[in-house]
Amino acid sequence: MGFTKENTIMIKIAPSILASDFTNLGRDIQSLTTWGADWVHFDVMDGQFVPNMSFGPPILSAIRPLTKLPIDAHLMVENPSRFIPWFIQAGADIITIHVEAEKHLHRALQQIHEAGRKAGIVLNPGTPAIAAKELLPYCDLVLVMSVNPGYGGQKFIPESVEKIAELRNMIDARNLATEIEVDGGINPETAKLCIDAGATVLVAGSAVFQAGNPADMIRALRGGK
Repeated sequence: MGFTKENTIMIKIAPSILASDFTNLGRDIQSLTTWGADWVHFDVMDGQFVPNMSFGPPILSAIRPLTKLPIDAHLMVENPSRFIPWFIQAGADIITIHVEAEKHLHRALQQIHEAGRKAGIVLNPGTPAIAAKELLPYCDLVLVMSVNPGYGGQKFIPESVEKIAELRNMIDARNLATEIEVDGGINPETAKLCIDAGATVLVAGSAVFQAGNPADMIRALRGGK
């Protein structure tokens, strides 16, 4: 089930390894702890729900021994419940599924929780916050996409800030501490907008991996903390 409110903690940064140097993937993952990251964001794309393809369970299994950080598997796939057992077995600590892709959301979230992992839902930019309302008590987190998933070179969608604030109001009104994660176009400027609106986890790809000093960038994304 969702977190209790008192367990909500400081802003977490989850670098997306989709933006890492694939020729040195292991090195980059091991560096995340040194840089001060909190989670490893692992993007899974199937070429159907989104146009591109990325990592699968074998890659997750390979990187699992390289870090003690929680691995946050974001399943951008059609019918994600089919793949949940694979990513559980591969070692994901957190699994998020798109509300647009799964017909039986409660059952899929239960499936993740029964394996002792954290579970969440994802909202595409065109999906309103209200779509999460009935699911919040069953979610450890809600991931707000602030760009359209599967496409490169996009800018942060400003309307995402309002969606984050709506979710924060719904979560607080029910005395939950469900995390709000944001993914897409995150830099120090957009990070502040998201945090001020109520986000607690920020996914950042190129902002971290292309930074001259990734540790400084992670601190900047947290607001200098």
